[in-house]
Amino acid sequence: MRCAILDDYQHAALAMADWTRLEGRVAITVFHDHVGDEEALVERLSPFEAIVIMRERTPFPASLLARLPELELLITSGMRNAAVDLEAARARGITVCGTDSHPAPPTELAWALILGLARHLPAEHHHFTTGGPWQSTVGMTLAGRTLGLLGLGRIGTRMAIIAQAFGMNVLAWSEHLTAARCDEVGVRLAESKRALLSASDIVSIHLVLSERTRHLIDRQALAWMSPSALLINTSRAAIVDQSALIEALEEGRIAGAGLDVFEQEPLSLDHPLRRLPGVLATPHLGYVSDTSYRTWFGQTVENLEAWLAGTPIRRL
Repeated sequence: MRCAILDDYQHAALAMADWTRLEGRVAITVFHDHVGDEEALVERLSPFEAIVIMRERTPFPASLLARLPELELLITSGMRNAAVDLEAARARGITVCGTDSHPAPPTELAWALILGLARHLPAEHHHFTTGGPWQSTVGMTLAGRTLGLLGLGRIGTRMAIIAQAFGMNVLAWSEHLTAARCDEVGVRLAESKRALLSASDIVSIHLVLSERTRHLIDRQALAWMSPSALLINTSRAAIVDQSALIEALEEGRIAGAGLDVFEQEPLSLDHPLRRLPGVLATPHLGYVSDTSYRTWFGQTVENLEAWLAGTPIRRL
């Protein structure tokens, strides 16, 4: 069986699991570069019966699946992947399996972005390394400020616990969030999206992308935020209207944005988000950690073994 591992940017996949368990049964080919063009993907992936993908780095729409007649097994990190057309995969008899995920790594990255923005770390580090002014900014103290959480699931709950340790007030809101759930975590339920955005010094997004959440943060929502507020998005890019966010940052209607997700990945070199001074951005690193990788690639090996045995596990 021929298996391709895609988008292994860090050359980490083979070191994060015991692939020797598949010797003699599966021939592994690892690709470290990203290919976005469908024609090039078809040319590259046509020989493979199994493909391992990392989250949404490479989408698998119906059009691509239809052009990979050898493909029988698709394994993704995580137990959901919006970039895979599951209906088209089922129709073509392609088994799609996932892996478990950990809430800690994306939570920690969200806090890295919050702290970096609050204390102006990019600017101060730049001055430090280039001989610029010694102290040029005044940071934001987190204690006593309000963190607004859009979403109170596994990651949102961890965000709330850490915020409370900093001495922050925590508000939460999502369309179906209840007061009872907020009471369990010890946070306050905002009466509405507007109430949360208006009252928060920092807004952090922890929602699943759906038709209900697409562009949940639009021009109107950004207008409800304070000019001194920060917006953090480590969830999915399309939850925020990117054009509206760029305008708000350019016009100083919010103080800054910490971003780990983008509508186009990798982000083009001339994209405005690469140059705006109020942006602290990382290249979709929320899940990129040793813990996540060992789980994902270790369970990928298990998924391959189970599929070869005729008993697929962790099916999406």
